[in-house]
Amino acid sequence: MEIFRGRRLWIEKSNVKFPNGVESEKVTVHPGSAVAILPVTPTGFKLLRQYRYAIGQYICEAPAGTMETGEEPLETAQRELIEEAGVSAGTMIPRGFIYTTPGYTDEKIWLFEARDLTPSHAFEKDADEVIEVMDVTRERTDAMVADGTICDAKTICLLHRCREG
Repeated sequence: MEIFRGRRLWIEKSNVKFPNGVESEKVTVHPGSAVAILPVTPTGFKLLRQYRYAIGQYICEAPAGTMETGEEPLETAQRELIEEAGVSAGTMIPRGFIYTTPGYTDEKIWLFEARDLTPSHAFEKDADEVIEVMDVTRERTDAMVADGTICDAKTICLLHRCREG
């Protein structure tokens, strides 16, 4: 049964029968798929200091965004990289996907590594995005993950997936 439907997500309550035979009522959030991109520079990465209203604070994270209806992950990644970081990528390397919190949502985030960056303003930031682009060295990102400055799960996954052998 549908509980709520908004512009970007919907929520349903359903009775679920698990593989072990147990039945239970569960709520699932369906936000749609998204992408996250790690822009790689010669010395490190371009990360964002972005205000997130749901937690009421700024966090350090990779550029990311929701896929529009009919968009493929690569298309969304290219658009979001320009919108949020102000750069386009000559090379986009797919790095798989992650499920954010599969205990209650089916959200899937497609991960990309962006290389060969050039400035671009082909797309504008959304009006409700408060973003500062930061250039961060590889060494500094390791320290930022260790000390909790980078606490965004998709960004930590991206940093791990994009490590050079």
